[in-house]
Amino acid sequence: MNAYTKQIVATFKEYENKELAGPMEAYMRDQFPFLGIKTPERKAIFKDFLNQYSTPELEDLQVIVKELWDQPEREFQYIALALLENQFKHLDTSYLPLVEDLIIEKSWWDTIDAIASNFVGKLLLKYPDQIEPYTRKWIMDENMWLNRTAILYQLSYKAKTDEERLFEYILLHKESDEFFIQKAIGWALREYSKTAPDSVVKFIEKEKLKPLSKREGLKYLKKKEKERVQ
Repeated sequence: MNAYTKQIVATFKEYENKELAGPMEAYMRDQFPFLGIKTPERKAIFKDFLNQYSTPELEDLQVIVKELWDQPEREFQYIALALLENQFKHLDTSYLPLVEDLIIEKSWWDTIDAIASNFVGKLLLKYPDQIEPYTRKWIMDENMWLNRTAILYQLSYKAKTDEERLFEYILLHKESDEFFIQKAIGWALREYSKTAPDSVVKFIEKEKLKPLSKREGLKYLKKKEKERVQ
């Protein structure tokens, strides 16, 4: 294990709280063990850690991220993402295979949603020539979390959203019975409705989406309409 990884693991394990770990594990439906470090404390510890040890050498970053991802406790996956975010300006297309691995391994909504918008979305804005090969592969994959990422990666794009691609990817999975896919479709449409409300309404009215997707997709516009008439 990289010396930097060892130091992170040792540092955070000093703050293990078994009383808090149980409820945190239950909240995540017992998908992963936890150290029991809540988000505000984890961020404070991470900040102090960086102040003391600085950021890792860029050539070691991918190895450290993978080693943290391999740790059993969920907090280490959050720390891995925090390290990537801290170094985002240095990330290039060589990180896309790593990000793909992070999507597939230890998958749950908490990491997937951060990866989709914070890393995949931003990286693909920097390198638009990678959009087609990566997102096309992901939307056609049998892995639900890759599908969800392909639907959500444009979440913060606003006017830069590729509407044709967004709608195409949604239609490829509109019949899915997976809760996390239905929710992703609704979430993507809801966010895009803040930029192109007419397009979203027309799309939802035309296509037979699952009730959850439709409800989530129209939530923002219905809220604005309710505020308008009050």
